[in-house]
Amino acid sequence: MTDVPSPQFLGQPSAAPSHPDAARLDPVPNPHPDALYLTRFVVPEFTSLCPVTGQPDFAHLVIDYAPEAHLVESKSLKLLMTSYRNHGAFHEDCTVDIAKRIVAAIAPRWLRISGYWYPRGGIPIDVVYQTGPPPSALYVPETGVPPYRGRG
Repeated sequence: MTDVPSPQFLGQPSAAPSHPDAARLDPVPNPHPDALYLTRFVVPEFTSLCPVTGQPDFAHLVIDYAPEAHLVESKSLKLLMTSYRNHGAFHEDCTVDIAKRIVAAIAPRWLRISGYWYPRGGIPIDVVYQTGPPPSALYVPETGVPPYRGRG
């Protein structure tokens, strides 16, 4: 990523995109590109729509990445998350699409997204995507999200 545009949203009033295709992730320079460290974003109230019924789907997302030259500017990530609210897609599609968009925007050393989708129809769905094994010296804490147990 040699030609990175200036952040579009940082410090600016910004309307929520109406669709994920209209959203843009802003890369910002990593102040410590020589250091191996983990950045975690937690999105406990992610929503999208079921593409079949149009009913809302809810998830708790945990996004872990080891940055290289750039970081994801958090406001642009929040706007991307909001853009899924009226978007119909299956759980797997939303989870993997978010991961691929982050990878395309910042080319991290490593990324993992864990999507813990709340049950509809009695079945919770967990979707985990990662770009490969984490770097050997990278500390990756547990996501902190327990398996869904319902009332049992």
